[in-house]
Amino acid sequence: GGIYGGIFTPTEAAGIGAGGGLVFLVMRKGLDWRLLRHILVDSAVTTGMIFTILIGALIFANFINMTGMPQELTQYAEQFRETPLLVIIAILLIYVALGCVLESMSMILLTVPMFYPLVAHLGYDLIWFGIIVVVVTEIGMITPPVGLNVFVLRSVLPDVPTQTVFRGVMPFIAADVVRLGLLVAFPAISLYLTQFVK
Repeated sequence: GGIYGGIFTPTEAAGIGAGGGLVFLVMRKGLDWRLLRHILVDSAVTTGMIFTILIGALIFANFINMTGMPQELTQYAEQFRETPLLVIIAILLIYVALGCVLESMSMILLTVPMFYPLVAHLGYDLIWFGIIVVVVTEIGMITPPVGLNVFVLRSVLPDVPTQTVFRGVMPFIAADVVRLGLLVAFPAISLYLTQFVK
């Protein structure tokens, strides 16, 4: 309710949720120093991993800019000026393939510096592009044969075969593909709310 009410951002909501969980745990007397130490160490390791990814992605983005790859991609895409949708479909397929082997943050940070100027050059709305990138990234994370989220779920449910998990996500993949198709075909769906901000 706080996010939709405009009281705090999603990031602040995560902090409030974590703080509320900690207070609840203390009230139930389920927190001791050993558990607190374990929680803090896990949080530090996760934070370190995220910052390592961010630093690596920033270095890679600078390298990409120094090589002039975005400009070369833009020049190459000029031949598709009359059919820009083909370029968007190719980008989406790249994201699905990358989603099989990379986690979402790494994928977005490594690819957006290359695709951003290309999409802008083709005249597409960049907010719309950001939305479809998030959607297609999540599709890639559950796509066989190497969808990383599926293997995370498999580790939580060791008694369930991987094939069963993949069969279980198929309806969600189909629904996500339909949703992505609608967003690509009708950009106004994703840009409706942003018009009020402007």
